[in-house]
Amino acid sequence: MSEVRNVIIIGSGPAGYTAGLYTARALLEPLMFAGYMSGGQLMLTSDVENFPGYPEGIAGPEMMMQLREQAERFGLTVQDKNVERVDLSSRPYKVYVEGEEFLTDSIIVSTGAESIWLDAEGEAEQKGRGISTCATCDGAFFRDEEVIVIGGGDSAMEEATFLTRFAKKVTLIHRRDVFKASKVMYERAANHDKIEIKTFRSVKKWLSNDAGLTGAVLVDPRDGSEEEIACTGAFIAIGHKPITSFLEEQVEVDEHGYIIHKEHTMTSVPGVFAAGDVVDTRYKQAITAAGMGCQAAIDVERWLEDQHS
Repeated sequence: MSEVRNVIIIGSGPAGYTAGLYTARALLEPLMFAGYMSGGQLMLTSDVENFPGYPEGIAGPEMMMQLREQAERFGLTVQDKNVERVDLSSRPYKVYVEGEEFLTDSIIVSTGAESIWLDAEGEAEQKGRGISTCATCDGAFFRDEEVIVIGGGDSAMEEATFLTRFAKKVTLIHRRDVFKASKVMYERAANHDKIEIKTFRSVKKWLSNDAGLTGAVLVDPRDGSEEEIACTGAFIAIGHKPITSFLEEQVEVDEHGYIIHKEHTMTSVPGVFAAGDVVDTRYKQAITAAGMGCQAAIDVERWLEDQHS
């Protein structure tokens, strides 16, 4: 029989590494399964300038390595493996990883949410080199430049409006002429003198040179006609998908698949906690994810104390 861990953390990134730091300092000997692509979405961010404590900014991957090293220094054990599934029917809970079974009294889920990408030609090469999914994170890098936003919901309108603080021009591209955005959000974008809205357009191909993104080839889905648009920055705002499939519906989620907190950071399953973008539908920032990771760690520590008292 495998030893029963105090806590297993599933997923890395700011939430997971912060949870690992706090649970390690609490002497809970946490085990983290960081995933094959450890570090979360910040691994695709070239520079992070809005995380407190980095006055000169820091590369996203470098920040993730520093968070990981700090947590490991206090006793976090990290395995860069994906969790295949879990069994939450009874405690100790079972976590299955590459054919192995791990037992634990508690779990912190910090698997995050993955941005939905267009997967247009040339996109993979320009992620983090001009193509982003977070205007709040990267908008300031495009001061006095021309950028585009792809999407038709509130998030796209919000991103486009936010980018007008920095960009010289923002072009909002949508594949239809009907928008999911609320009327107030749409009108705010449509009436802004820096924003141009192009309907019936989809990105077919991204254009670039050695310096980065230079533009895109747009196609009209009605007749297949094409045009080129120049831009040095592009923001894809067509949604996010929380990474929860491995839970197999054993934890309550909302209509979009985000985990629901029931008591503080605990989920619908006692002893199973969640932090970061796998929960957060509003802020989606590294600093808020880290804060929630701290909360989840403290909640785990207190919950375990209650179980053993």
